[in-house]
Amino acid sequence: MTQRVLYLLNISNSDRLAADSGWIFADLLAPALADAGAEVTVAAPAPAGDGRAGFQRTAVPGTKYRARFAQDLNQLVELIREVRPDTVVANQIEAAPAVRTALLEAGSHALLAGYCHYLPFAFTADQQLRVDPSLDDAGLGRSVLLAFAAGLAACDRVLVHSSTAASWTTAAASRMAVDLGEKLRVVPAPRDERLVRDPADATAPNGGGAVGVYNHRLYAHYGTARFVDVARQMTGPSVRLKVMDLFGDRRTDRTRLDSSPERHRAELAALDGVEVVSDRGDRVRYRGLLAGAHFGIAPFRAGCPWSMSVIDCQGMGLPVIAPRLGWLAEHVDGELLFDTDAEAVALAERLATDTEFYAVHAKRAHASTADFTPALVAARYLEAIS
Repeated sequence: MTQRVLYLLNISNSDRLAADSGWIFADLLAPALADAGAEVTVAAPAPAGDGRAGFQRTAVPGTKYRARFAQDLNQLVELIREVRPDTVVANQIEAAPAVRTALLEAGSHALLAGYCHYLPFAFTADQQLRVDPSLDDAGLGRSVLLAFAAGLAACDRVLVHSSTAASWTTAAASRMAVDLGEKLRVVPAPRDERLVRDPADATAPNGGGAVGVYNHRLYAHYGTARFVDVARQMTGPSVRLKVMDLFGDRRTDRTRLDSSPERHRAELAALDGVEVVSDRGDRVRYRGLLAGAHFGIAPFRAGCPWSMSVIDCQGMGLPVIAPRLGWLAEHVDGELLFDTDAEAVALAERLATDTEFYAVHAKRAHASTADFTPALVAARYLEAIS
């Protein structure tokens, strides 16, 4: 029997879809779900997936707070009545109570699954729960956290990217008196098969001249200030850096809330040995930029539950060096983890000059993405929402 899935997708970067990991996730997953026999309808500001996926256009939320607090119940009820889904997937977990209300009003018994694409909290070293500073404008962080907990409570299934995210989500839910019971499932995001290369086809640095790539958002809460410090120390005769400008010129309503990407972009562009580059929203150009690099650098984000940009590098056979934080410590090879800036610099230098070390880690990086093919992820996804 065909399973009908209504996939509710919030897009925060509608003017630069290639920089929106949620949209990329849906664009890769929808065709794989269709291949597995599901009937998928994507409700979003822009279509995702191939022609087999149905599409229902929704409004761009405008800001990250509207995405969490401003749900159109009338539209949700109409969508549910039209699609008649067996499962509704809410990719903005805070929207789940509104979706549950719409299911009730529409008389639908569809299973409600929430995907924790972004965790609005992190834990300190002494296990204190802290709200995400990027969602704490005007003191809204606590409200976002409570809305996240309400979303968890409203769902029949709660999907997370990784074991680290599962542990954090369980701990946060417990502290807010939400019992997840048997709801929780770990379903990683799919890798982009367009960004997969045999590491044997990669060109290793030859005694220096290595190019490191930093392909993450330049928000302050990604730890970009620390990356700027590391970049200043890392560049030299053996290592140059390319920093991805993923957003380009952002809308005024977004820069008004957080101008840190523009500030950090200017700081990085002023450093010797650092080049700020753009893929211009073109995945072919993005692949070319990764192919021209030798290793990746993970973000310095304390609450990192997963990173598509890290997977992009690894799929291309690029070793990724990473701070010993969150999911990064779970996923990245232990020999490429660092605690101090000096250790990060030493790792980059070794990748640039030690050919054997580089070749081993290029193969390991590529192999670490083998379980993230769209087909395998779609199978896990359907199992999780069955």
